[in-house]
Parts: sequence; C-alpha cells; structure tokens
Amino acid sequence: MRSPGPRPDPPLSEATFYIILSISPGPKHGYAILKDVQSLSEGRVTLSTGTLYGAIRRLLEEGWIERTEDPLRDQTARKRQTYALTGKGRRALDAETTRLRAMVRAAGLRPIGEGAT
Repeated sequence: MRSPGPRPDPPLSEATFYIILSISPGPKHGYAILKDVQSLSEGRVTLSTGTLYGAIRRLLEEGWIERTEDPLRDQTARKRQTYALTGKGRRALDAETTRLRAMVRAAGLRPIGEGAT
C-alpha cells in the first residue's frame, strides 16, 4: 500500500549525509569537513578532495549550504572557503535522519540472521 501525499526525496548518499552532518553544528572549511566525515563514519567514508568539492558544488547549487566568512581569516595567511548549512539543508538533514531512524526501528522489529520460513 502506498502512503498518501507527495513522493519523498530520494535517500541521500552516505557521503552527502556525512558532509551536511559535519557542518550542521557550524561552518567548516574543506579539510575540516574531510576529517570530520572520516571520524563520523568511523572510517567507512574517506573522501578525496575531488569528491568533496564536487559534492560541495552540488550542495551549493541546491541551496543546502552556503559560503561563509572564515572565522580564522585574520589568524592565517591563507584564505579558506568555509561552508554553513542553510535552512533548506537543515530540513534535508532532519528528513534523512528521520528516515534512517525509522529504518532502524523497523529492523529492530524483525529477528535478523534467522533462516527463511
């Protein structure tokens, strides 16, 4: 049976989920995102710089993140791009988190590892 209402957005890729989760507490620059994604995923997701910046470009185009001023700009010689989650990005993260929690709850209702009946 199909649920009423509009069709939900497709699930986020694991990399996209961890990128927006990484910047949800506050703005971060690319290298900090790379390291945080690896930590949050317990090493399952290791992004190359090309993959990260491709994802960042898409997230900027979708309006899920925005460029922000680097809070350390005056303390470093280099100017780094920092990124922050927008309201639209936060809604996407919340929706994906809700979807994942529902899946885990459903999995808890079934015995795992038992033979087929």
